[in-house]
Amino acid sequence: MNGIIIVDKPQNYTSFDVIAVMRKKLNQKKIGHMGTLDPMATGVLPIVVGDATKFQIYSTNHNKEYITKIQLGISTDSLDSTGTVLLRKECHINEKMFLEVLKQFLGDIKQVPPMFSAIKINGKKLYELARKGIEVKREERSIKIYDLKLLNFDEKNQTAEFKVLCSQGTYIRTLCHDIGTRLNCPATMSYLRRTLSGEFKIENSISLEKIKELSKEKIREDYLLPTDILLTRYDKIEISKAQAERFKNGGALSLSRLNLQNEFRNEEIYRLYCENNFIGVGKANILKEELKVLKCIHSENK
Repeated sequence: MNGIIIVDKPQNYTSFDVIAVMRKKLNQKKIGHMGTLDPMATGVLPIVVGDATKFQIYSTNHNKEYITKIQLGISTDSLDSTGTVLLRKECHINEKMFLEVLKQFLGDIKQVPPMFSAIKINGKKLYELARKGIEVKREERSIKIYDLKLLNFDEKNQTAEFKVLCSQGTYIRTLCHDIGTRLNCPATMSYLRRTLSGEFKIENSISLEKIKELSKEKIREDYLLPTDILLTRYDKIEISKAQAERFKNGGALSLSRLNLQNEFRNEEIYRLYCENNFIGVGKANILKEELKVLKCIHSENK
């Protein structure tokens, strides 16, 4: 089985817990995921199966969308509600004040990754150090917030719910913390749901509980997306059976013998098909006049 399954990750599962369930259900070892979700978070977790694991590196749309809730008046060591409370403060933020600060985070901004994250410094994951009470200096990172939309503000309980469209590498926990800092009020993230990851939407996902109930064939038939959905930005080339056989055996193809509507671009990646079946991806070398092999798929699902 090769392709992508969009799982709606439940709360209190790690991303690797989901992979373990999928391996057992599909009886397949080659399984990975595209974008870690914290155990407290739910939502879109694209699972790559079989030969699809080879091609996720060529996916270029890494934007994410989340719905999150922020609790004002409390800060924790993990920046979310699962952590140890560090500070409580009575705050009197209203919706107008919150909106004014929220819009300040649109566009290109800097973030300091939280200590409770999987980033490695000197070979150690930050969350491993954080659990020992060790804090180390983290460098600021550039991220982008494309859109922010306030969904609800509860002045009495000092909570807000909002939607975030952001670039890869954005920490929503840090965003909530930084919003609180601008408001001069401690803040922590109390809820997180990913509704979009690249091309993959929550509407097209399947819950882990349903996966457990369905047969392998039913999952393949109804929920397995083709591998090449990761590669739609690259130009498509149809090749012959002989060319496909050569390509699968690692042989480069002559550019002059390939049918492409536009001119080949040097170092550009192209996706190849034989009789409308996805074969793999290659990179053009104009100087050598060839399309060299990058990755091949052995057997695509039909």
